[in-house]
Amino acid sequence: MSSLTGKVALVAGATRGAGRGIAVALGEAGATVYCTGRSAGGRRSEYDRPETVEETAALVTAAGGEGIGAGVDHLDPEQVAALVARIDREQGRLDVLVNDVWGGERLIEWERPVWEHDLAGGLRMLRLALETHLVTSHVALPLLIRRPGGLVVEMTDGTWAYNGPRYRNSTFYDLAKAGAIRLAFTQGHELAPYGCTAVALTPGWLRSEMMLEAFGVTEATWREAAQPHFAAISESPRFVGRAVAALAADPDVHARNGGSYSSGGLAQEYGFTDVDGSRPDCWRYLVEVQEAGRPADATGYR
Repeated sequence: MSSLTGKVALVAGATRGAGRGIAVALGEAGATVYCTGRSAGGRRSEYDRPETVEETAALVTAAGGEGIGAGVDHLDPEQVAALVARIDREQGRLDVLVNDVWGGERLIEWERPVWEHDLAGGLRMLRLALETHLVTSHVALPLLIRRPGGLVVEMTDGTWAYNGPRYRNSTFYDLAKAGAIRLAFTQGHELAPYGCTAVALTPGWLRSEMMLEAFGVTEATWREAAQPHFAAISESPRFVGRAVAALAADPDVHARNGGSYSSGGLAQEYGFTDVDGSRPDCWRYLVEVQEAGRPADATGYR
């Protein structure tokens, strides 16, 4: 795969999970990828996990691209500005911006009403999910719009069609994920005069490092997870990464400007697969199988 050779991408929040999968998939396609996050240079985020952006950058290079790791707190405009100045100095261009910063997993209080949810934790969740994206776009988009064809991907959980009529776990979480979808729409409106595009993108049930650990399985043994629907329909982080690579390589991507998409839906259109050769369509499965109370069975969904 070399469809993105010569292209420069910034994946903000590339330490683990979807961000790492996206960075590596962009590397598969030949891109130069700046991989950022707080877990770098021996420092860790509040997740206190071992994954680092340096490891992600090495995986990008091994996949065929050029990976460059940089420790950045995307809540700090000065740190983001220094990063973008470095990209400009070293590359003179930015073709793809992926706003994937999250970090709020341990702040969610499931099904707890807003008046009972920890306020500090809820507000922190919103800062991590939305303020980081706004800061990064504010600083990076002047570089991206220098050339027509630039792409911004706002990572979220759920499509607009799925989230719209559903309560997503808590008021704070719901706002965080709906907000990212709206950010894609508004940025798409503002980018259009420059020939650039913004979309929102969601993975399905993701086999992130944290999720695999929670279920006591590995990427090699995920089908043995006790949660039957996870064992049936989950996807690797590389799958949503290949969705980003397909979007970035599509000369007609502007037709999707402002829209909300899923990895499984885009796989049906672009033809890419997960690392096992399948095309899991998680969001259709969630509605038609899991939420319908049917036994776990991915037949017809991957």
